[in-house]
Amino acid sequence: MVKSKYFYYLFLINALINIINFVPRGLISHRFSGAIMSILVAVPIGTLFTYLFVKGMSKFPQKGLPEILNENYPRILSILMLLGHVVIWYIAGLITLLSFVDVSLRYISSDVPPFTIMIGFLVVVCLSIRLTSESIMYALEVLIVLNIPLIIYFLLKGLLNPYFSWDAVMQIVTYSWTMPSFDSIAQATFIFSGYINLALFNRVFKNLRVRHFWLIGVAGFLILLVSFLVPIGYLGTIGVERHVYPWFSTADVLRTRTFIVERILFIFYFTYLTLSLVSTIVHWHVALEFAKGIFVSRKQRTSPKRSLELWIIIPFSIVALLGLKMGQFTLDHLGLLFLDVRFIAEMLMIMSIYFTYWLKRRRRKT
Repeated sequence: MVKSKYFYYLFLINALINIINFVPRGLISHRFSGAIMSILVAVPIGTLFTYLFVKGMSKFPQKGLPEILNENYPRILSILMLLGHVVIWYIAGLITLLSFVDVSLRYISSDVPPFTIMIGFLVVVCLSIRLTSESIMYALEVLIVLNIPLIIYFLLKGLLNPYFSWDAVMQIVTYSWTMPSFDSIAQATFIFSGYINLALFNRVFKNLRVRHFWLIGVAGFLILLVSFLVPIGYLGTIGVERHVYPWFSTADVLRTRTFIVERILFIFYFTYLTLSLVSTIVHWHVALEFAKGIFVSRKQRTSPKRSLELWIIIPFSIVALLGLKMGQFTLDHLGLLFLDVRFIAEMLMIMSIYFTYWLKRRRRKT
């Protein structure tokens, strides 16, 4: 069993990794059409979703979604619901993995075949997702504690740089009252989506008590502002849209004279490489456990055989390798479309948890 503080790590890993993924890119595309307002709207929505989901899962102590569904719904319905969740969590990890392969080719080593890079990432990820949920949580804590000081250093280095254009930032702020679109709100709320991993990791929490939900809202608000505005301050209100990965382009601008490596980009890359791999491990571990839950019936108490994991991991890896054939525009479209679908799926999951609890109580009374 792990302590309640580990819930915050689930939130942080998702929030931090999206600084360099599709969230800033999506918000930047709406910078003149409601991005600031979508951030203001997303903070209360994301905080409310987090609160509701934590309270809902607390009604099923030390149980994950597979146990909840298998115990309360007909077999065929629970299989279909779990299968849908497997796809959502798998795609969440896959997009991160494909994005970082592309980043590695663009900024670090363009001569290495993408297949080789993906194989290296898959070896690390596929070996790690077979670990226990407790082990993954402990590793998550270590990596976040090690990397947060570096991330704070990057932010201070960027904000205190004389080349940072506050005029560009203020120009975007003038569009604060522009009404947001559904897409921009869905993209902004993804910062908070780390809470949804509790659907599995609720198994390892004993008496989960998350206090000070307002801290999650404040942290999410600051991360959204920084991830959206800092690239604009360096790349300009117009030029920022020409960059596929605005945060890596921003990191490539920065230099340091007090370290062995002068270019901040290399330190930034390896910091976010570890966070990307850990984020993918968390998502695919959840997907793996959900897939295993499909093969456990209501009456069956033992877990499936370990050999079953290999038959699940193999298609995970094959699809990831086939995903390398996607072009940049296809990957961007898939990533932004996933953020919209994920937002709707989260609302449905929260409602399903409370409906399941109501159904369970009604059965007890009868």
